[in-house]
This record gives sequence, C-alpha cells and structure tokens, in this order.
Amino acid sequence: MTDYAIGDIQGCYDRLQDVLTKVDFSPSRDRLWVAGDLINRGPSSLATLRYIESLGSSAVVVLGNHDLHLLAVALGGHPPRRKDTLADILDAPDHDHLVDWLRQQQLCVRDSARNLVMVHAGLPHIWGVDQAVAYAREVEAVIRGPQAEAYFTHMYGNEPARWQDDLAGLDRWRAITNYFTRMRFIAADGTLELTAKESADHAPDGYAPWFDYARSDDVRVVFGHWAALEGQTGSDRFIGLDTGCVWGGVLTMMNLDSGEKIHCDC
Repeated sequence: MTDYAIGDIQGCYDRLQDVLTKVDFSPSRDRLWVAGDLINRGPSSLATLRYIESLGSSAVVVLGNHDLHLLAVALGGHPPRRKDTLADILDAPDHDHLVDWLRQQQLCVRDSARNLVMVHAGLPHIWGVDQAVAYAREVEAVIRGPQAEAYFTHMYGNEPARWQDDLAGLDRWRAITNYFTRMRFIAADGTLELTAKESADHAPDGYAPWFDYARSDDVRVVFGHWAALEGQTGSDRFIGLDTGCVWGGVLTMMNLDSGEKIHCDC
C-alpha cells in the first residue's frame, strides 16, 4: 500500500485523473490524502467530489475553506459567490448525500507513525499537536451535529483574530476554523492576518508565514491553501502541496513515505 497526498484539486477532475494515472493509483491498494479544497473554481467540482467520496476508506480528507463554503451555502443560507463553480453539486440528485459525506470529514489528520499531520492551511506555532487535534475535534463535532446550521450561518469573519483559551461558542469555532483553513501570515502572539495572499517574502509588517515560527515539537505538516508559495517553504518539515492547478500551475501529489513528488501541468 502506498499513501499519496495531494494539494488543492478545486474541481480539476481531469488533472486529478492524470496525476493518479502516473502512479497507477488503485484504491484497492493505495490511499489518497487530500489536503482540502476538493472543489470550487475548477470546471468539474461534482465529478471530483463524487470520485473522492467513492474511494471510501482509501481517501483521507481534511476540509478546506472552499469545502466549508459549499457547506455554508447548503446549510447556512449563504448565497453562492460570483466565481463559484458549485452549481453542479447544488443541483445534483445526490446533493444531500455528498453534503452529508463532506460533513463527516476532518479538519486535522494525525499520523503518529509518520510523525505527520495534514491540515488545509497550516498548524499555528501557538498550539501543540495534541491541542490542535482536540480543537479540530471540537469543530468537527459541531459541523456534524445539531448546531451545524448556526455554525455555518456565522462562520465567516476575521474576528477574533487571536486565539485565547477562554473563547467560547461561535467565536471559538470561527477562530479554530480560520487557523485550520485560512491562515497564511501570523504574528508571534498568534494574531492572524487573513487578507494578505502574497508569497512568503511579502509578509505584512509584524507578521510572518506560519511555518517560519519555531515549534516545540518536530512534527511534519502537509498542507495546501497557499498557491503563491508554489510549494516552497524552505523546510522539509512543512510540505506545501498547493501549486495552483486551478490557476494554470501544476497539480502536485507526494508519496508520503519516499517524499517523491508527482506533477501534472494544468
């Protein structure tokens, strides 16, 4: 069995199939780890979502901001945005099944044997791995439970911008969500800067890329979300797999054991 991790697919179903063909991927033998943003902006969101769901236990998925946006449209009453490519999912006969499947996915996956976690945006230096996993489980329970509608109705927003242990309710859930799915630049005290999307060397004053801060552990982090990085973090510990497929870059997949990266031009 081989485990492969892949960056933001964002509905680029044909390119996904191209890169899987390069490694002769078989769900009966291999697993595909997806670092969030399965859908949206690309041309084939429905086909992509159906395929990943069809993999069953051969898919290991974390939710990205675009995946949560679909749930916010479906459950929280938010209208689709002008650039969304979600109509095929929202109109599909299996829409309810796909939405329910998406709600069962995680925000943080931990592989202790590999000393590795997979998240969509990153792992803030202010949280240890045990803390991060616990916070992820809190919000996952909300997404799957009776408070999901309230959560998705109020999910959007940049505040609170800094984590505090005594945050509660919607503010707490929104902050956890933003760290896991929207973070790029962060201050030393944990304050998020959620508007800048430039490359790592264009950090706003007082902020730095989240992976530039020293951690007290030696965990490896697989993540997506930040296409402007082009996969470059300057560290083997922090593995960026969003290489901008939907923007005309490449789709990147990595063998989690050998570290080999497989690319497909987009």
